[in-house]
Amino acid sequence: MSHSNATLTPRTRLRLARLIVEQGWTCAEAAKIFMVAAKTAAKWAKRYRDEGAAGMADRSSRPHHSPARTPGPVVRAIVKLRWRQRLGPVQIAGRLGLPASTVHVVLVRCRINRLSRIDRVTGEPLRRYEHDHPGSLLHVDVTKFGNIPDGGGHRYVGRQ
Repeated sequence: MSHSNATLTPRTRLRLARLIVEQGWTCAEAAKIFMVAAKTAAKWAKRYRDEGAAGMADRSSRPHHSPARTPGPVVRAIVKLRWRQRLGPVQIAGRLGLPASTVHVVLVRCRINRLSRIDRVTGEPLRRYEHDHPGSLLHVDVTKFGNIPDGGGHRYVGRQ
């Protein structure tokens, strides 16, 4: 989604592209009217020719693939050392021969970058309750450990 101060929103891109494609304006003339570069106007006109009005929508700038991403076996080795031995990024990096920054990125991606988020006994990630809105109630069954009779404890203590 475009931000509020964007020069070209999807609606404005459509107007720009229609001027160039349907009404025969040059890219430079249309770009001057909309205060953008001629190259930008040509890009939106080409996309309008190829895809129509649907092509004016915002697209993700995320790359389609990441060839330099850490391989799966290395990620598994990092996670295994973190869970089993509770090592930090520097210690894991030293054992695996990787940069500490790479180990940290992998730990963040796997959501185990903080030792406080890992259970000390089992080594598994802590399970947190998440609710859609604040103030929602959570029902928890608890075992009654005291010998307080039904109806309250004041009768048990002897108060009248």
